[in-house]
This record gives sequence, C-alpha cells and structure tokens, in this order.
Amino acid sequence: MATSSSSAINSQQSPGLKTYFKTPEGRYKLLYEKTHPAAALHYSHGKSVSQLLFFQLTVAYLKEKPASQNSATPSAPSSSSSVRSAAARLLGGGNGSRALSFVGGNGVSRTGPGSSRLTGNLGTSTSSSNGPQSANNYDGKGSYIVFNTADTLFISDLNSQEKDPIKSIHFNNSNPVCHSFEPDAKDGHDLLIGLQSGDVYTVSLRQQLQDPGRKLVGAQHYNKDGSINNSRCTCVAWVPQTEGTFVVAHADGNLYVYEKSKDGNTDITFPAVKDVTQFSVAHAKSSKSNPTARWHICQGSINSISFSADGAYLATVGRDGYLRVFDFLKEQLLFGGKSYYGALLCCTWSSDGKYLLTGGEDDLVQVWSMEERKIVAWGEGHNSWVSGVAFDSYWSAPNSDGTGENTVYRLGSVGQDTQLLLWDLAMDEIAVPLRHPSGGSPTFSSGSPSAHWDNITPNGTLLPAPSMRDVPKLSPVVAHRVHVEPLSGLLFTNESILTVCREGHVKIWVRPSHADTNPAQSNSSGEVGIGNPTVSKERPAISSVKVGANSSLNSGTSTSLSFKQQSSVLFS
Repeated sequence: MATSSSSAINSQQSPGLKTYFKTPEGRYKLLYEKTHPAAALHYSHGKSVSQLLFFQLTVAYLKEKPASQNSATPSAPSSSSSVRSAAARLLGGGNGSRALSFVGGNGVSRTGPGSSRLTGNLGTSTSSSNGPQSANNYDGKGSYIVFNTADTLFISDLNSQEKDPIKSIHFNNSNPVCHSFEPDAKDGHDLLIGLQSGDVYTVSLRQQLQDPGRKLVGAQHYNKDGSINNSRCTCVAWVPQTEGTFVVAHADGNLYVYEKSKDGNTDITFPAVKDVTQFSVAHAKSSKSNPTARWHICQGSINSISFSADGAYLATVGRDGYLRVFDFLKEQLLFGGKSYYGALLCCTWSSDGKYLLTGGEDDLVQVWSMEERKIVAWGEGHNSWVSGVAFDSYWSAPNSDGTGENTVYRLGSVGQDTQLLLWDLAMDEIAVPLRHPSGGSPTFSSGSPSAHWDNITPNGTLLPAPSMRDVPKLSPVVAHRVHVEPLSGLLFTNESILTVCREGHVKIWVRPSHADTNPAQSNSSGEVGIGNPTVSKERPAISSVKVGANSSLNSGTSTSLSFKQQSSVLFS
C-alpha cells in the first residue's frame, strides 16, 4: 500500500518551520497543504526524476456550466467577443520549467465581481491512501488546483482539507510541464497543457473531472509529436481579450501563436531563422494553418512569459538574461533590459500595466517601468536564485482612499533559498540619483523620474544592466522560510498566499483578515469558502517603502529607499 501523502509531508517538515509568519498588518497562518502521491515521482519518460521536476501550479475557478456549452468540440470564436475577466499569472522558471500560474496566466491577480470566493462542491472531494479518485459530478462551480509531477497531471480541490488530489491524468510518452486556465472559454475547452515533447493540448477541465479514467478526454491536439517544434514547451498562456487565441513558448527561443478554433494537425513549415540573436516574426502562408505565426524571441530558452491585463503587451524573459516587452498586436519589440548576472527566470505585470517584476539568477527582484522603459528599483534579500515574483493586487495600503494617488504596491517573491519575501513600494515619489559629471558620489532629487532619466528608449533597444548606484534599492518588509525545498512560485488570492516548492508541495497561507474564518464550516448553500470575498480595510497602520518621499538621503555609492515610518524586516 502506498504511503499516505499526509505522512509524507509531515515527515518532510523541518522542526524550524513555523505554521505562520508575521507581517506589518498581522499574521498569515498555514491553512492547508496540498501534494501528490509519493509514488508519482518514480515515473518518468527516459530521464531521471531530478531532471523532470518541471513543476507548475494553476489555480482554476470553474464557473457554473452554461446550458448550451459543448465541451467536446471547440467552436469558432466570435470576433466581437472580447469580454474576459482579469486573470493572474506568476511565472517562475528554473530555466523555464518551474512556474506558478493563476487562472490562465495573464498577469493580473484580480477576478471579477463575485468570482473571488473560493467555493466548491466538497461532498465528492475525497481520496484514499491508494491514490487519487475522480468525482462523479462537477457541473457546479468550484476552485481547483492543477499541477504536474513527472508524467502525471493532478487536480485537487482548493477548499478541501484533503492533501491528496481528486483526479490524476497520466501521459504515456511525455511529461506535462506547463498549463494555463481560461475561465471564460465559451466552448468549454479552458485548460491548456504543454508537454516536454513540444505537444500541446486544450481540454475541458469540467470534462476531465467528470470522467473516471486516467487519460485526457475530448482533447484538441496541436504540434502533434513535435511536428512543428520538438523542443520542450516552457510556458503556455491564453491571450487576454480574445476568444481562443493562445501562445506556446519553447526551449529553443521560439514562441508560436495558435487559434483554438483551427485544426491543430495542419501541415505547416516556417522558414529557417536567419539570425538567432535577433527578434523576427514569420507568418503562415495559409489562413487555415495553425499555428498562425512564429516569433523568434531569443537565443536559448524562453523561461517565462506574461501578458498585460488588456492583452496589448507581452513580456518574456530568457536564458540570455534579457527582459523583452512587445506590442503583441503590432508584433513589435518595444524595449528590453539585461539582468545583472545570469538568466532571468520569472516575470509578471502589475494589474494596472504600469510596472513589471523580474527575478533570476542574480538573486535580485527588479522593478521595471513601462513609462520609463527602464529599471526603476531593485530589491535585495534573497540568498539564491529568484524563481517566482508576483504583485499582490488584493492588498491595499491602510490609508488608501481608492483615488490612485500615492499608490503603494505590495510585491512578493520566492527563491531557491526557500524564502518568501514581501516588499512594499510606492512609486509616486521617486528619488533618482543624478549622474555626477566628475564621476563622484551621486546627488538625489525627488519627483518624477522622467525629469532625470535620459530620453525614452527608442523601440527595439535592449539595454545593458544599469549601475546599481543609479537605481534605488528596495528592502523587504518580511522574510520567511516557508518550505524545506527550494521554491518554484507564489500566488496571491483574495484570501491567501499560495507557495509551492519544486517537489510539488503547496501551502496555503490565509491572510490576517481571514485568519479567524473557519474554512471547514459550510454556509447555508452547502459551499465551503476560504474567508470572505472582500478584504478588510481595517488594518493597523503599516510601514511602506518609499522611493524618495521628501526624505533626506545621504550621498554614497548606492541608493536605498526611505520609509514612511521607521521599520525593519520581519524575519519569522
């Protein structure tokens, strides 16, 4: 008999790990843990398990099933249908394969009104010590975790206290390595899956839950057997504000644009890439071809991709250490920038589309401004590679009036050092070092950075990493060791923070405003939710990091941010 996953997790817990961590606004408490059967790691296709820890997590909010929905066959999209709820994707990527994505992976972590509550039908969400079991009826709404380990895709009930999955899907010839969920797919095919072999599938999550078997059912297959590109899929994403358009990034630096409504088995070839170091776009000759276009992004692996909420911009980071930002509709490279050292592994957008976060092998978190097209702050606090970054768009500063003035951003990052770091950053008043003509110590001035930086970077320019003395430094407000193993990614929801390690263990940390809610008790409708759908604004005053803020900054060889109030990093 297989060892219980609960026992497996408990045996791996370090005595030094706490079940809570402190933040300026209160305690985050460990609510649930999710994992896979221990036996799952023993199966792989031709490679050792250590080479196949391409772990990704997707959280999917499954809505009520429309009466007319047919989940078996994708239908042609309507050109006028562009209504889509915002979704969140936080990709981390130890060389492009470990990541965390949320509801389709498109850069924003807010959901539409009424959809933020994590509710599900828990009566059938049971498992046994012999492995995961499928449920009989999943026609209702619910919240699920989709994750992969070795050659199996697992589905767990987010609200259930059970650690084991309720469904497992086995792949015979390759391993699933990335996936993305589209909550508003009108044809029912809402789950996108990329494989190590380069194959891509779209399926209905609801249909997989209803089927008792261990194979994909009703799947649409693209790039079959790697016929177009046989390098590993590193990232997949639905394009926001479209119906059925998705992109697939590969380890060879190419990204392909697909239409779900078109046949996935068309015979198509693209011309050879003339210069692997330059960005280029090639289109299919036939309107029936799928994929419709190939973007050559970089030399080496594309490690992470992220769309802005409106789908207008696409950000990528790669093995070559560059962030690249594209105008997706115009197929144009806008700007890019280099890491301080090594590859960039993860990237994500702020919900307003003004800023980008990146992390990578230089152990730093970098904040990029779309307006300035440059790094405007960098964070130091990790002791190893940064594998996941995210904006917490559910958090708000205690004195926020909702007008957008004096905006404070809450950032999160996780790394190979097993730590979760939280950062508070205000960008309305920024202190930028002015270049000293004699090369001496820089001086500082508060106000808009556009008054101090050079002119806006021309389109298509890839910038080298700026001197650290020329960019404000950010320090974390919280640093907490949350797992035993190196971390792969993190996700912010309305009620909690999800962290995941590279071994496939997920922890759900409930927010202070929801910590007293008993998630195991049902409401009048028989549904279980993690906290309430709204976040309490009644928090004690906290310290937030300012870049400038009319403070006194001393001259020196590096720039550091000032604080509204005196505070220090909380190491818990």
